[in-house]
Amino acid sequence: MAKISLFFGTQTSNTQTAAEIIQKEFGGNSVVDLNDISKAEKSDFESYNYIIIGCPTWNVGELQSDWENFFDELDSIDFSGKKVAYFGEGDQIGYPDTFQDAMGMLEEKITEQGGETVGYWSTDGYEFTDSKALRDGKFVGLALDEDNQSDLTDKRIKTWVDRLKQEFGL
Repeated sequence: MAKISLFFGTQTSNTQTAAEIIQKEFGGNSVVDLNDISKAEKSDFESYNYIIIGCPTWNVGELQSDWENFFDELDSIDFSGKKVAYFGEGDQIGYPDTFQDAMGMLEEKITEQGGETVGYWSTDGYEFTDSKALRDGKFVGLALDEDNQSDLTDKRIKTWVDRLKQEFGL
């Protein structure tokens, strides 16, 4: 099976916990390498054709601080030929106008660099008013909300990973 790299940033550990659950759903660290973006370098992206990006939306529609620090580095990474999936943590009730914005900002930047987005996710079951992560009525990736829907996280991850296995061709 092809190796996948999952890059995540976390403030409260929710995104890291989700990353670990995703890794487990794929079959463990023999399939998915976990990489904290605060310790990553541009070269860490080069040897992978399958990439998962995890980032919470922080404050009012902002990138998590480690992703914010790495954001400009994405301009010099060639994502051509790479399939990229996204997941994010957000608070749809507290921040309904910016729910999952960080996921959308990263997807837009990586798509500009040639990345092919996979793993789109339905907006059904969410209550929000706006998001930079919407494309054609769907989220660009898995939207998680530990503050308001933590009881749905495991099921959502399992369903999403099953879909990603197909989209990655694994």
